[in-house]
Amino acid sequence: MAKNYPLILSISLLTLLFSCKSREKKELPIYTVTKTDFEDFLTIDGLVEPVQSTTYGCPRNSDGYITYIIEDGAYVKDSEVVCIIDDKDLKQRYDESLVNLETAEAELNKTKANLDLQYTLMEAQVKNNAAETDIANLDSVQIKYLSPVQRKIKELELEIVSIEKHKLEKKLKSLAIINQSELKKTEFQIQRLTNDIKSSKEQLDGLVVRSTRSGMASRAMHYSGRKVQIGDNVWNGMAVVNIPDMTKMKVKIIASENDCKRIDENDAVEYSFDAMPKNKAWGKIVKKAPVGQPIKENSKVKIFEIEASIDTAKILPGPDLTTKCKVILKRIKDTIVIPQITIFEQDSMKVVYVKKSDKYEMRQIITGSSSQNRAVVVAGLHEKEKISFIKPGSDLIENKTLLSKSILKKFKNYK
Repeated sequence: MAKNYPLILSISLLTLLFSCKSREKKELPIYTVTKTDFEDFLTIDGLVEPVQSTTYGCPRNSDGYITYIIEDGAYVKDSEVVCIIDDKDLKQRYDESLVNLETAEAELNKTKANLDLQYTLMEAQVKNNAAETDIANLDSVQIKYLSPVQRKIKELELEIVSIEKHKLEKKLKSLAIINQSELKKTEFQIQRLTNDIKSSKEQLDGLVVRSTRSGMASRAMHYSGRKVQIGDNVWNGMAVVNIPDMTKMKVKIIASENDCKRIDENDAVEYSFDAMPKNKAWGKIVKKAPVGQPIKENSKVKIFEIEASIDTAKILPGPDLTTKCKVILKRIKDTIVIPQITIFEQDSMKVVYVKKSDKYEMRQIITGSSSQNRAVVVAGLHEKEKISFIKPGSDLIENKTLLSKSILKKFKNYK
């Protein structure tokens, strides 16, 4: 008897084990069907940004170095200096233009004086010729009393005087035109220098960058990937400071290609913030980038930029705040929703196992919208029925129920 004791114990344990397993098979985990709201959503990170922002940059055609810039995140008032840029080449051009203008103005005065002198001398010659002409005309009265030779000489003298008169008058007119042309050329040079000085002065004034509105200033991003700082080289419109409009915010989302395909414009979005645990905000998808960008050079993996609005919020979040974005892909109110794990494939149809006392009924169902974990049942199940999470053994399946042709026809577009 003692020798058979281990064998008897083993048999007893095996019997007990099989008995437990048999009981476990009958006591499958059950889900009670209820009506609830169905949501298919996607959670993705986002970054809060201002909808509008005033950007201040280096004046055009300038190239210099930052000698002063406002602290990042500092509050500035209207007309306050936010950045100062030193452009030595521009300052040199401005100083040279001032010297050239002064020289040109002196040259203009000198030219005017010389031209006035020439014109005065020419006028004197014309007047002198006019007097000689008058004298010659007086002498012409006596021509008829002169001998033919003397008369001929006198006529030639009168002709010479007349020619000289016309010559001087023509020269005087030409001198006036020449003088006017010389003056215009110098005046044009002065005007060009004046415009250059005005333009350079405006650029120099622009190197002292002032805000045009009050708000929280943030330094712009440098091409190297960090924010600009004192000593950085900036040029031709390069941004140095941004002042966002804090009354309206949006969220920038960087999504993978698969996530981007699932998201549509006007999808509702709910926001939560790790830095503001009690804060919530709501908005919608505004637009999606039509073309993705590689995550790095020569990579085939692309990311897509998505913009979402913030329409309401308990507290409006500030810029550069990270947020968890719950994008609602689908929402159906008060409908039958069951876990995906309770749905099984049987002969190309979807079925669930409905508990009927100690047995189960295999029942065909039709599902509608679904997510990774849950699915909406549009036909085949009723509220408060109980379904199994595990497929029962064949000995526990009492019967099979298929949907009628009319039901299948009604929901032919559903799965």
